[in-house]
Amino acid sequence: MDLKPINLQEKLAKFSNHWSPKIIAQMNDYHFMLVKFQGDFVWHSHADTDEVFITLDGEMSIEFRVGKVDLKAGEMFVVPKGVEHKPFAEKECKIMLVEPGGTVNTGDAGGDMTAEDNVWI
Repeated sequence: MDLKPINLQEKLAKFSNHWSPKIIAQMNDYHFMLVKFQGDFVWHSHADTDEVFITLDGEMSIEFRVGKVDLKAGEMFVVPKGVEHKPFAEKECKIMLVEPGGTVNTGDAGGDMTAEDNVWI
């Protein structure tokens, strides 16, 4: 057991790429990941899991086929499993994601924006 706290700002300073989640902690089968968003992501869904977005810095939106949710720093939203969504951030936004280990960032969509899995910082 490591008795040192995880400093989110130090971890965020270790990478600059967008749409590529980095794991910072694990609780049971769940990963806590930091990611930087900017621009458009892809429409996708996760058939087997909900997805938690916690906005740490900046602003973002999660678009749905029936509307959208806008998030500012200090706000969070849970996307239910199986719901198609598309994150977007006009300016760089720093996010914490919480989801089961091995969850593919592009869900069922795949493609060029699929991030490498199991990257720890």
